[in-house]
Amino acid sequence: MSAYDDLIAFDRETQALAQVMGRLGWDQETVMPRGAADQRSDEMAAMEAVLHARRTDPRVGEWLAKAEAADDVERATLRLIERVYRRTTKVPEKLASQIARVTSRAQGIWAEARAAESVSDFLPTLAEVLRLKREEAAAIAEGGDAYDALLQDYEPGITGAEIAALFGRMRPRLVDLRARIMESGVTPAPLQGRFDDKAQMALAHDLAMRFGYDFRHGRIDKAVHPFSSGSGRDVRITTRVVETDPFNCLYSTIHEVGHACYELGIDPAYHLSALGQGVSMGVHESQSRSYENQMGRSRAFTGWLYGAMTDQFGDLGLDGPEAFHATVNRVQSGYIRTEADEVHYNLHVLLRFDLERALISGDLAVADLEAAWNDRFKADFGVAVDKPSNGMLQDVHWSVGLFGYFPTYTLGNAYAGCLFQTLRGDVPELDVALAMGDPSPATSWMAANLQTHGGLYEPRDVVERAARMKVSEGPLLDYLDAKFGAIYGV
Repeated sequence: MSAYDDLIAFDRETQALAQVMGRLGWDQETVMPRGAADQRSDEMAAMEAVLHARRTDPRVGEWLAKAEAADDVERATLRLIERVYRRTTKVPEKLASQIARVTSRAQGIWAEARAAESVSDFLPTLAEVLRLKREEAAAIAEGGDAYDALLQDYEPGITGAEIAALFGRMRPRLVDLRARIMESGVTPAPLQGRFDDKAQMALAHDLAMRFGYDFRHGRIDKAVHPFSSGSGRDVRITTRVVETDPFNCLYSTIHEVGHACYELGIDPAYHLSALGQGVSMGVHESQSRSYENQMGRSRAFTGWLYGAMTDQFGDLGLDGPEAFHATVNRVQSGYIRTEADEVHYNLHVLLRFDLERALISGDLAVADLEAAWNDRFKADFGVAVDKPSNGMLQDVHWSVGLFGYFPTYTLGNAYAGCLFQTLRGDVPELDVALAMGDPSPATSWMAANLQTHGGLYEPRDVVERAARMKVSEGPLLDYLDAKFGAIYGV
């Protein structure tokens, strides 16, 4: 066998073990007994030690030095394996295992603190997670910017300064649109009543299939914080049910289906290889956000969904499909990012980006985080945070060490704006299909133009190839102005 063949065979086993560790994480968030948390943290640490040892195995460096690529696929494969190897060899195995152990335990502590509305119960654990992640970032950065080093795990090739510049260009138009909406005097009616748990899940399953989720290779479960897990031929999603808010369940499901369909849509030839996962979290979010918003919240699709929900739940108390469309897209200063309308959503992300960047740099202490969050939220949203679960305890990300993840949500929105502008031109009959509850013309376009490539291209490259334009915030902001301008008459 050649050095390339030896490397690929070794990496395939590493990829398979990483999937096993991912399955442990899925189990922990869905069906694991609460009393198993301490043991699970040891299991996760042990798996991380095994993976770290494989990813830093000296033979990987030797194979990389000798391997010769025959084509673009092999060149991309070597590039991604080398990226992981260079990053992982900078982090001591003891530190990697400790991070895995602490973040596994921290997840349960966060969930209990959130349920108890007690920030103080979580702060010592968050401080420990932050200390470890700053140590990891310093090792990776080797004197460079620590936050930039962490970003590379989620959006390779971008810097915090680039993100800050993008967000700075977006903020004025978002704030202006929000102000015009709030001053419009238009107030779509909220959905009221109680909606049966089982009926919500039944409709969620139907929506998942309509958006292309393959239940032969996946399943839907419930979790505190919805997520998608896995790649290849085992890609699972979760959702959550609130009996007074069925949109929470339905749109969380569509969102996670977008993530899952990206993984399931990757060329099968790349399974259990470096190319066999989504290339970045920003590109991942471009799929989940376009599924949820440009498709799922469109006037055409909500017209169909109005009928489906009426069939499932009876009279919704709204004056027809147009009123329902406005209700689905109702703009309000809510507390929860995952439930936020499209106008406010990016303001939620900008808040988290600024705070976590300050945490990593040391400009913000963990003890001051709640006050900083609450002050920024009041300034951006015009309302005071009423309880921790609606404030800094609402997201799972920091408890599991995902510093650098949050900005990819808004990057994904910007990518989605570019992609969907081109998709609209390529699929002129899309609204006709959406009005019949059939998003397949759009999801098929995404699969063929973006999803199939997996990690073959760098994040910005794969978006620009599919969208046939340079990435910018313009298409997203134009889409938001047009959509909400029509609903609110602004």
